[in-house]
Amino acid sequence: MLELLRNRRSIRKYENRKIEPEKIELLKEALLRAPSSRGINPWRFIFVDDPPLLQKLSQCKEHGAEFIKNAALGIVVCGDEKESDVWVEDCSIAAIIGQLTAHSLGLGSCWIQVRNRFYDAATTSETYIQNLLGLPVPIKVECLLSIGYAAEKKKPTPIDRLLLKKISSNHF
Repeated sequence: MLELLRNRRSIRKYENRKIEPEKIELLKEALLRAPSSRGINPWRFIFVDDPPLLQKLSQCKEHGAEFIKNAALGIVVCGDEKESDVWVEDCSIAAIIGQLTAHSLGLGSCWIQVRNRFYDAATTSETYIQNLLGLPVPIKVECLLSIGYAAEKKKPTPIDRLLLKKISSNHF
């Protein structure tokens, strides 16, 4: 696991290459195995591989989503806020498990924040995606994951650049 964490980086450039169906199935399994508070599993996942729909998702906010249009796969990570008061945390856990699984399968990925972001001055990114995908009212959008074969290579962060000052022992 530590090697996965050392080598996984956010990838925003992708090869024009489809992901094999067996890898898609493994990604689905990993997401559905994500832990959740009290085993409620409030998360929902929408797998998007349709290029025109990925293009529309890339427009969900002013900055930081455009690269999903070139990914082979986008995963919309959602949660039912009526099922659990900690749907945000449960969705976040599932999303990072999805990213780590993608990396373990030789794929690149990047988290695209949606919750608390804006499509324009009057519309949230979440509302834009809810309308685009026809999500029912209790379903909230946490993030998008862009996934595909990496067209860029990034070196791991060296251990001496880790923020060790962010860790305290016994007291703050």
